[in-house]
Amino acid sequence: MGFAGLRVGLVGPLPPPAGGMANQTRQLAELLGAAQATVFLVQSNAPYRPAWAGRLVYVREAFRLLPYLLALWRVAGKVEVFHVMANSGWSWHLVAAPAIWIARLRKVPVVVNYRGGEAAGFLASSQSLVQRSMSHVAALVVPSRFLQEVFSSFGMRAEIVPNIIDLTRFRPREVARSSTFHLVVARNLEPLYDNETALRAFQIVRRDCPDALLTIAGSGPEEQRLRELATQLGLADAVRFTGRLDRESMADLYRQADVMLNPSLADNMPNSVLESMASGVPVVSTDVGGVPFIVQDGVTALLVKPGDAEAMAAAVLKLAEDQELWRKLSIAGIAEVERYTWARVAPVLAAAYRGAMRRATH
Repeated sequence: MGFAGLRVGLVGPLPPPAGGMANQTRQLAELLGAAQATVFLVQSNAPYRPAWAGRLVYVREAFRLLPYLLALWRVAGKVEVFHVMANSGWSWHLVAAPAIWIARLRKVPVVVNYRGGEAAGFLASSQSLVQRSMSHVAALVVPSRFLQEVFSSFGMRAEIVPNIIDLTRFRPREVARSSTFHLVVARNLEPLYDNETALRAFQIVRRDCPDALLTIAGSGPEEQRLRELATQLGLADAVRFTGRLDRESMADLYRQADVMLNPSLADNMPNSVLESMASGVPVVSTDVGGVPFIVQDGVTALLVKPGDAEAMAAAVLKLAEDQELWRKLSIAGIAEVERYTWARVAPVLAAAYRGAMRRATH
C-alpha cells in the first residue's frame, strides 16, 4: 500500500506560529496530498473564534476545544485512519486524548505520532491516563530511538518514523564560509531552550572573534529578558532578534550561517539541528535527550553539556579556528540527513498506516 486513494485525518497544529510540530504537520499534509492521499486536516491550534476569546485566560481553551471536538467528529466519519501529532502536558490531554477517544467511538484506527523531549517526565506523572488512552491506539510512532526507549521503559511499544526534511528547501550555500563568522539559534524563546547560555557563550566567542554575529530566530515569553541580557553583556550591536521566521526565510538564514547553536535543556529530535545539517551548517548542541541519537559528537556535530557557556564557546571557537573540522562536519551532516528525506520516510509511514488499519480489523 502506498498512499494513493487513502483517506487520512491529520490532527495537529499548523503555523503560525511556525514551530517544529506545526511545520511537520503542514509538510506532511502537503506530501501526503502529493502522494495522492486525501488529507482531512484538523487544526489543533485554530484561531480563537470570536477573536476576543483569546484574551480570556481561564476559559479561552473552551472556545477552541468545542470546535476542535466537532471537527474531529466530522472528519472521523470520512477517513480510514487518524494520524495524531502528540506532545506532552496539556497538549496531550486537550489534543491527543480527545482525538483518540472520538476515533474509538467512530471506529477509526489511530496512529499517534508522539514527539517532545520531556516525554519521560510527563509519562512518569501521567502514566495511567496516557496508557488508558493508548490502549485504544492502533500504532504509536515516534521520530527517534530516544523516544522509542522512553516509551519502552513505560511498557509501550513504539515504531520509529523519522522527521522529514525537505532537501530542496534546506540546502547548502555555494560559498562554504562567510567572511564574518555568523552564529544562529533557531529555538523558541522559552526557559526550556536556554537561549541565555547561547548569549553568554557568544560573549566569550567575541573575545577571539570580535566581528562575529549572532542571529536568534524565534519568539516567546523570554524575548524582552534576552534582549536586555544582550545589552548587559555588551552584545546589542552584534545580536539580531528576528522573531519567528517562515520556512523560506529560515532556509535563507541557515545559508548565511557558519555555526548553529542548540542550547536546549531537553530535546527529542529538533528539526533545527537537522535543517542546519542539511544546509551544510555545523551544529554545536547540548547532549540532552534525543540529540545524541541523531548526531555523533565530533563526526556530525559537536556536543556539550547543558548550561555550560564556556564549553559551548570553546566548541564554536574550535570550528572558527579549524576550517578542516568545519568542512568535515559540514560534509558529514549533509550526508547524514539523507536518512530524513520523504523518499526514505514514506515507505515506513505507509507501513505504519497499513499495520494500524490491519490491527483495527482484527
